[in-house]
Amino acid sequence: MSTEFVYEALPMRVRFARGALKTVVDELDHLGLDRVLVLSTPEQQDLAEHVAGLLGDRAAGVLAEARMHVPAEVAHRAAEESRRLGADGCLAVGGGSTIGLGKAVALRSGLPVIAVPTTYAGSEMTPIWGLTENGEKRTGRDRRVLPVSVVYDPELTATLPVGLSVTSAVNAMAHAVEALYAPDASPVISLMAEEGTRALVSAIPGIIADPTSADAREIALYGAWLCGACLGATTMSLHHKICHGLGGTLDLPHAPSHTVVLPHVLAYNQAAAPTARAALSRALGGADPATRLWQLTSEWGAPTSLRELGMEYDDIATVVALTLSRPYANPRAVTAEDLTGLLARAWSGEQPQH
Repeated sequence: MSTEFVYEALPMRVRFARGALKTVVDELDHLGLDRVLVLSTPEQQDLAEHVAGLLGDRAAGVLAEARMHVPAEVAHRAAEESRRLGADGCLAVGGGSTIGLGKAVALRSGLPVIAVPTTYAGSEMTPIWGLTENGEKRTGRDRRVLPVSVVYDPELTATLPVGLSVTSAVNAMAHAVEALYAPDASPVISLMAEEGTRALVSAIPGIIADPTSADAREIALYGAWLCGACLGATTMSLHHKICHGLGGTLDLPHAPSHTVVLPHVLAYNQAAAPTARAALSRALGGADPATRLWQLTSEWGAPTSLRELGMEYDDIATVVALTLSRPYANPRAVTAEDLTGLLARAWSGEQPQH
């Protein structure tokens, strides 16, 4: 047996504990930051104001304008506001939309970002940025946008609605799935991907049964951390390429789109990625991971079709063209015909086909 890989750890500090939000000032002390701009979505402004209260005069202000897929105009406004207020950092409180906005500010201004996740999105663990402009979502990798510190507090996810908890968790699993068959996979990342998936699958039924379960929330956030680290360390493939088109061009909701598409892409790829299939069989509890995941998402009450998310059938051709427009890694070659069939099944909610 011959093993060959490259593994590079990302420079980041992680604090994980119930009640960790109370220690956010300690993170500013550790990082030497004096005045940070607190970012959030409009829906989480109250939480952002609470965090600003914990920071006292070290909060430069609150900007509650984060939006899904990070519109370029919002990113520009946030960067200008950080300069106007004399901020020396940003503190992003929320899910992928808010952390994505923090990254956009970092990309433009070089300000460090502290992330306080309230969902299972995983963006906080990556140097990947995304901006949407003129109906197209652009992404890239830049070490400047990697949060310098991440404060994981499971208590902050206790109010995340069950439906969003499920789709956010499956979105996290997508990072692990694609990391397992990435061309730059490594033994360390593969272990994290399998364990992260296993943790999320074990936690979701507990969250559905009792959304306030501290134990289930803690296990889910632990799994999301591992899956997010996989996203940051490897090259993403067909699944993420499709979802960028669904979100950036069609403006479909991020986590639900990932939830619908993932079983179909996994079904397409798993025969060409036997090691990934074996790991996911163990984590998901089934010999056919794609079918098992499709069954689980249905059992968990998650959306199972792109049609119910607002996509029109005629949009399939647009997404196919976008997906094929730039090269990317994938374990199985992708043709327009195959991709059209995959998206048609995802649109209608049919069982995935291998």
